[in-house]
Amino acid sequence: QVELVESGGGLVQPGGSLRLSCAASGFTLDYYAMGWFRQAPGKEREGVSCISSTDDGTKYADSVKGRFTITRHNANNTVYLLMNSLKPEDTAAYYCVAVRLGGVCYINDANEYDYWGQGTQVIVSS
Repeated sequence: QVELVESGGGLVQPGGSLRLSCAASGFTLDYYAMGWFRQAPGKEREGVSCISSTDDGTKYADSVKGRFTITRHNANNTVYLLMNSLKPEDTAAYYCVAVRLGGVCYINDANEYDYWGQGTQVIVSS
């Protein structure tokens, strides 16, 4: 059974950092594109970042480019999202996503992804 479990969320001051983790089980990451989406209260779901299965190509939303970094460690079946220089507008529930797909990944369409984690909350506030 496929499962994605996020961790690492919490309360952080503006300008601070957090690292989110997504532990996958029931499949091996090698053949899957992985990503992160987020949703703030009253706002639409937004694609944040993704990483492809093959060449580790990455994509980022313009709002996080230069501040967030996505990485994958297939050996321990885990994907990470390092978030630096956090802003209050980064406050949201963050979801890890996965789809069996080679070569590319997408952040503009959540329907591309077959598997979702339960989410981890990030709050950026002073």
